[in-house]
Amino acid sequence: MNVEENPMGKAFTPGHKTWHASDSPVAAFTVIFEDDGDTGYFYAHDRAHESRVLDAVNVYSVHSVVDKDRESVAEIVWSGDGMKAALFINGYPRAIINFAERISYCRTGFPAPSADWERGRWSENLLEWFSAQ
Repeated sequence: MNVEENPMGKAFTPGHKTWHASDSPVAAFTVIFEDDGDTGYFYAHDRAHESRVLDAVNVYSVHSVVDKDRESVAEIVWSGDGMKAALFINGYPRAIINFAERISYCRTGFPAPSADWERGRWSENLLEWFSAQ
């Protein structure tokens, strides 16, 4: 597992197992970026209910990553209200989880959402939630 830290996030190499988590500053929610060696996923967790996984979105399949031999940086940013989290890889937004509305967004649109969540359509306008930081 790659454990080298970057001041702006977690350094990792796609296709090598890594894990990067961040807790909401206002609620018992956590988001986790994980590369299991084959795929990258962004998970929504509820720490108040035995770390229950609420939803998960696909970030990438390693075989489709063009520069997978180069080190990357995963950064998690929370919105000002602490209820939305965005995953950036090398400064590029890849996924957003909105705990308040129980909806997740990702560029791949995969997989189908969990039973009590929705999968939103990706839009660059979603980043406005994070621009007032």
